[in-house]
Parts: sequence; structure tokens; C-alpha cells
Amino acid sequence: MYALISTEKIQLPSGMLVRVPGFWQLYRTLCDSRGDSSIPRIKYRSGEILLMSPLPKHGREANILADVVKVLLDTQSRNYEAFTPITMELPDESGIEPDYCFYIDNWEAVVGRDRLDWKTDPSPDLAIEIDVTSYTDINDYTPYRIPEVWLFKRNQLSIYGLQEDKYQLQPTSRYFSGVDLQALITRCLDAASARGTGVAIRELRSSLALGLE
Repeated sequence: MYALISTEKIQLPSGMLVRVPGFWQLYRTLCDSRGDSSIPRIKYRSGEILLMSPLPKHGREANILADVVKVLLDTQSRNYEAFTPITMELPDESGIEPDYCFYIDNWEAVVGRDRLDWKTDPSPDLAIEIDVTSYTDINDYTPYRIPEVWLFKRNQLSIYGLQEDKYQLQPTSRYFSGVDLQALITRCLDAASARGTGVAIRELRSSLALGLE
């Protein structure tokens, strides 16, 4: 839907998605109007601004998927850096806010960094986006050349790998080859719903340590 949005502090009902015709300066004004808050989420495409207020389901799933990634990396004794929330911007071109970003191959490049320049610094190796309200378009990630993007929608994980200048669906993750991520994430979400997120992640960590996955 299209709507008029005040550039004062924005308040949207949970789960609401708003599309606004507009350009870069309005996008930056809307971002600044949030202050220290990360809500609503704001995205800029050429000539269009999207605003979304996440549902609790959104944040819960984002945290569980990120925890799964952390457990897998820890089990493999691999270093990483993770960021959330994070705003990625290419002025006058694009602004996106992935739910979680991981530096895996390039983790050393961002250790201790408080600010990143998306024109010169390396992009994250992995981005995670939860889509509850049809807010996400995988092509939004193309300008940043993130090697892999996970899109989780309606309890289904889609893994996109950057092939030349386009994202293509991939059967497995380049970072976790041989791992059935859909089954693993589904089991964690089911366990979290039944017994709590902490229990679900501890069970996953224990099963990986015992080589049961």
C-alpha cells in the first residue's frame, strides 16, 4: 500500500508494511527520525521507500536462525563476526536492513569496527532475512554483492548464492555444506515453541557435539 508518512517519529502497527514514493533524502530523513530505535525497518529502492514494523514472530525466527549459525560455526571452531541490527547503504542507490549479518571468510576485516563504509569495506559473507510481510526482494542485495543470503518465509528456508551479478537458489549453503539446514532449523523452531529457545539451542549444541547431525 502507499501512504503519506510524517517525517516526525514514525509509529506503525506491528506487521504493517507501507510503501512510499520517495528519494534518498526522504529515506535518510525517515531513518534519522527513528533516533536510537531500529523500528520501523526502512528500505530504499530507486524511487521507493518501504517501511515495516516487525511482528514478534519476525524477531524470534531471526534470533533462532542466527543462533543456529553461531552453533554451527562454534562446532567447527570457525571465527566470525556478527551484526544486528545493521543498516547497509549506498547513497542515492540502496538502503537495506538485514536481520542478521555474518562475516565468516572476512571476519578479520571487521574486528573491533564500529562503522563500515559499504563502498570500500567488504560486505558480509552471509545475510539472514525473515520475511513475514513480503518486505524482501532478493535483488535488493545485489548492489552489496553478499555471497550468500538466507531468506526465511512461511517456515521455508531459501538459500541464495551470488552467481556473477545475480542471485540463484542453491540446494546447500557454501558455508555449511552437507548440513540439512531446513530440517535443522525446523527442529529448532519446533523445540523452541514446545520447550523454549534456550532449550532448543542447547539441544542443538549437544547433538552437534556428539556428532548426531
